[in-house]
Amino acid sequence: MTQRYIALLRGVNVGRANRLSMDDFKAVLSRLGYDDPRTLLNSGNAVFTASPRPEAALAAEIEAGLAEQCGLSVRVVVISAEQLAEAIARNPLTDIADDPSRLLVSFFRDDADLARLDELTARDWTPEVFAVVGCVAYLWLPGGVTSSALAAALARLVGNAVTSRNWATVLKLRDLSA
Repeated sequence: MTQRYIALLRGVNVGRANRLSMDDFKAVLSRLGYDDPRTLLNSGNAVFTASPRPEAALAAEIEAGLAEQCGLSVRVVVISAEQLAEAIARNPLTDIADDPSRLLVSFFRDDADLARLDELTARDWTPEVFAVVGCVAYLWLPGGVTSSALAAALARLVGNAVTSRNWATVLKLRDLSA
């Protein structure tokens, strides 16, 4: 029995740092023994099939593979296709977010990092909105990511413990993992 997973690399192909071709990424996944690896966009998103095991273990394997085979030190978050579908279904901000590029979904490698978000949920970020549902954080950033006080606060609070994708990318990952 196998399961579909999504690997999300943090900070790949942003500027000149951590450059990685998606063909190389797929090759790493294949060499690790994962089946049917497919990438999306050029920002470190991949879907693959593997035997069921903890997502953190898969993430650690991919991090080690990227370091060994590509010389990259990159943080990886792995979620199952079911977890992605649940994050989509439970999104509380779809009624207010009218631009999918400014609605972010943040995924955490370790659920313990979610406990650190209490100070963000207690604060009023208007016109931005922050919500945590299950093990996912949602950010509505109507002014964009680069000028967002909320996005900056999240980055300061949890650093590389989180990786975010915009709503359009999340939906494309769902389609690719189907």
